[in-house]
Amino acid sequence: MNVIIWARVSTREQREGYSIDAQLRANREKARREGWKVVREFVVAESAKRGAERTAFNSMFQWVKKNAAKENIRAIVAHKLDRVCRNMRDAVRLQELEDDCKVRLAFVENEFGKGPSGALSFNVMAAVAQYYSDNLRTEVIKGMEERVRQGWPTGLAAFGYLNVPGDRNAPYQPHPEKSKAVIRAFELYSTGRYCFRTLADRLEEEGYTYTVDNPKFTRTALSNILNNRIHVGVIRYGKNFFPGKHKPLIDGSLFRACQTILLGKNHKTSDIRPVHAYSGGLFRCQFCDSLITGETIRRKLKSGGIREHTYYRCANNQPDVDHPIVRWKEDDIETAITSDLQSMRLPDEAAREWFRQAIREAFSDASQRAKQQQRVYKKRRSELSNNLERLLNLVISGTMDEATYRERRDAIKEEIVQLDRDAESRQENAENDEKIALEVFDLSQNMGEIWARSKIPQKRQLLESVSLNRALSDVSLVISKRKPFDVLTKRPSVLSSRSDRIRTYDPLVPNQMR
Repeated sequence: MNVIIWARVSTREQREGYSIDAQLRANREKARREGWKVVREFVVAESAKRGAERTAFNSMFQWVKKNAAKENIRAIVAHKLDRVCRNMRDAVRLQELEDDCKVRLAFVENEFGKGPSGALSFNVMAAVAQYYSDNLRTEVIKGMEERVRQGWPTGLAAFGYLNVPGDRNAPYQPHPEKSKAVIRAFELYSTGRYCFRTLADRLEEEGYTYTVDNPKFTRTALSNILNNRIHVGVIRYGKNFFPGKHKPLIDGSLFRACQTILLGKNHKTSDIRPVHAYSGGLFRCQFCDSLITGETIRRKLKSGGIREHTYYRCANNQPDVDHPIVRWKEDDIETAITSDLQSMRLPDEAAREWFRQAIREAFSDASQRAKQQQRVYKKRRSELSNNLERLLNLVISGTMDEATYRERRDAIKEEIVQLDRDAESRQENAENDEKIALEVFDLSQNMGEIWARSKIPQKRQLLESVSLNRALSDVSLVISKRKPFDVLTKRPSVLSSRSDRIRTYDPLVPNQMR
């Protein structure tokens, strides 16, 4: 008699160490003892619960139905009934297979007799298997829901986090590298200057990777990250949301800013602004490095109107005891930024013209050196050309063989090409560097005025291009500038502060009160 073998473990059972090999060994031994010939073996790891997409089971069922007569198959051998089915629907299908194709079920365990008593035993065992599956599902769902209500996500960690099973107090923690990519993605996207494609390019340029196999972020990956509330400390379970105990990567204001842009993604991204002008990762707290988030407070006036006040505060909701209150009005930030940018401006036009002349003279000296270098290049090039002629004469006179000639000729020509390339590059740099230096200096001298007449997206772009880091303390704005703007601020330092509390600090004078 010809038979097939069916062996199955569920995904959960596979994790718990259940063995396919043990089932196969028992099934083959059963067939050997009975003298059956095994035509085919079906080995699969999938769920047998009601409603699951049982692809492998359906494939086996259709194959047996199609080949039962041709292959003379008379039985399906399995270890136990629950290895084949754990729901009544599949049990009925297998009974129909026996009625239509004369293919019965044979088990290493749970053998059923013939007649009505055997059918009753089979149906009872199938009902018990279904009850076990349904009850297991209920218990798993109950456990997952309880875990969520306690504040911890279920399943595999979202991008930016990792599962730490051994830590009962914090089983869900930020990933040391991927969390930085998530924060940076939100910061960049909230500016309104990026679509998913350009955002992926920018993250790649800055060295952030998605996975080892796919280093560059995809559109789907970025969409999932920017829409996932897990990053603000909220867990979604079904249609409900629960507060999480895990550490959020971003604040709610930054998340809402990105959602505003996502909902308005059909508009031009250059016209989109964050919910608050200076939120979205532009500033950080000087004390704890948390994001600075914006909030709008509306006060009703006696006249019936409403006045809005926008404030910016540290997003750290659990600060240390010595952490001061960091809270700024938007107008105060605007004033402090303007003051900081204007600090690069030299005191009068005479000083500015002197600086421009110093730049011209410096590049004039560089230009002279470039011209001198050009003369050296021309002299060397002339020497190499003469060497080529001498080599050719040596070949013609028979003093040098042709192979040696070709080798030395190619080396000289390669040096000539490199000399020409270097000479052209240095000439272009000498012509452009002076112009660029003067334009950058003029930009720094007019930065305050440019800032004042710019719109919010342009202001953010200007501030990011001038500065490396931007921090707010309880009273001071501290901006670390990029080169060469930092050179213009290395006079006695003035920390731009609120109008009511101006602080000055000279790094050359010891024992000052900051």
